[in-house]
Amino acid sequence: MNIVVFGAGGRAGRQAVAEARRRGHQVTAVVRDPAGHDDLTDARVVAGDVTDTASVERVAAAHDAAISAAADLSVPPHEFFTASSRALTTGLAKAGVHRLVVVGLASILPGASGVPLMDEPGYPNEYRSFYLGHAAGLGELRKGDLDWAYVAPAGDFDHEGTRKGRYRIAEHGDPASRITYADLAIALIDEIEMPRHHRAAVSVLEA
Repeated sequence: MNIVVFGAGGRAGRQAVAEARRRGHQVTAVVRDPAGHDDLTDARVVAGDVTDTASVERVAAAHDAAISAAADLSVPPHEFFTASSRALTTGLAKAGVHRLVVVGLASILPGASGVPLMDEPGYPNEYRSFYLGHAAGLGELRKGDLDWAYVAPAGDFDHEGTRKGRYRIAEHGDPASRITYADLAIALIDEIEMPRHHRAAVSVLEA
């Protein structure tokens, strides 16, 4: 398959590129400045803006599916995630790409109580504006007609961990759960190759 990865320069994006290439897919890695990513040697690296519909359409043309692991901490979260979701749903459709998998955030998905983790008692909320930005972006995805899956760790990332080669779908979010970026990438590419979740948000954790 031909897969376009937005935000390919970040930790989740790099692992998505690596996992896709490991399985033999052709990958276009979209970053803001290709000159700063000469280490992405196993993919075609192009400049693109995930918040701009025309840019999304241009870089996604002739691809079979897309992954978005993009974030921009220099922009207010609500502004960035709503703009990127709108640009992706519109731009990908114009490019003829109908499957999108988004790297999500556990905080906005249901916890054991059924309410979003960020609203459960004791949940750390110093980054609540970031959580709400992600939630707004997910809301924009739900408005469109694109076939998407929003895949989030059940809790947080194991930043130092190595690839175990497995994961499982979580029944609900769990702040104590950890998964490596490499193992989350397995779930992302699985959702591209054999879509199991359509217009749905899911949590994954280590198996």
